[in-house]
Amino acid sequence: MASGVPFDETQLVAAHRTLKLGQDVIVKCLATSQSIMVRIMDRGPWHNQRIIDLSEAAARAIGLEGIGEVEISVL
Repeated sequence: MASGVPFDETQLVAAHRTLKLGQDVIVKCLATSQSIMVRIMDRGPWHNQRIIDLSEAAARAIGLEGIGEVEISVL
């Protein structure tokens, strides 16, 4: 990952284009209303319509499968 730490899909991490590496954010899945805190550890996503990429563990924790609408709050 851009942070220099190897990627581990079991960790609560995410990728964002501009937020500071190591920044904690709250991600809320709009479909389930569940939230989780993740740490920005990588850069991306590079698809124009996406604002954040979550690890598999983080996505699963908020009931998100594949692509979905989320809201993020910087801590």
